[in-house]
Formats: sequence, C-alpha cells, structure tokens
Amino acid sequence: MLTLHCPHCGVQADETELTNGGQAHLKRFGPGSSDAEFEAYMFARANPKGVHFERWRHSYGCGKWFIAARCTATLEVFGTYPAQTTEPPAHIIDTIKDRRPDWEGRE
Repeated sequence: MLTLHCPHCGVQADETELTNGGQAHLKRFGPGSSDAEFEAYMFARANPKGVHFERWRHSYGCGKWFIAARCTATLEVFGTYPAQTTEPPAHIIDTIKDRRPDWEGRE
C-alpha cells in the first residue's frame, strides 16, 4: 500500500485517506490558446514507468493538497511538499538523483 507524508499536518497517511489529483507541474492553457495546445494539455501526456510528480489531497485528514515525488513502478516515495510550490525543492531532486542516478529530469 502507498503511504505518503502530508507536509501540512505531518501525518503518514495511506492511500485510503488520500485522493489522487493527477500529474503535477503542468503548464495549463487558458483562453487564447490554440486547439493543439489545449488538446496536448488535456489528452496527450507521457506516462512512462518511473519517477513522477503527482498531486494528492489529504481527503480524510487536513483536506489540503500536496505534491508527492514517487516511482510508479516500485511505489518508492522520494518526498512530499506543499502544492503551492511551483518547482520541486532541491532536497527532493537530490534524493531522486541519489537513488536513481540514471534519472534525467522531471517527467
């Protein structure tokens, strides 16, 4: 079972207490965007096996959103941080690179 640390309330929560909100750090396209840009945002996402940054909500806890860096193949969690953070913190990137030397970058 997947267990994530909520950076807001400090609770180690298993996935039954959480709601997945999909891929994090996406560039969203609003009014004035082309059809191709909107289509790419909505439907054309890469989904490789490995390290992902995902949005999660602590639904049955504090109710706040956070981001988890984890491996989709092994469920290994590299860290969590508040959803208001626009880029992954350096310590999480360093943790990923230490454990996955072949990792080349976000998503």
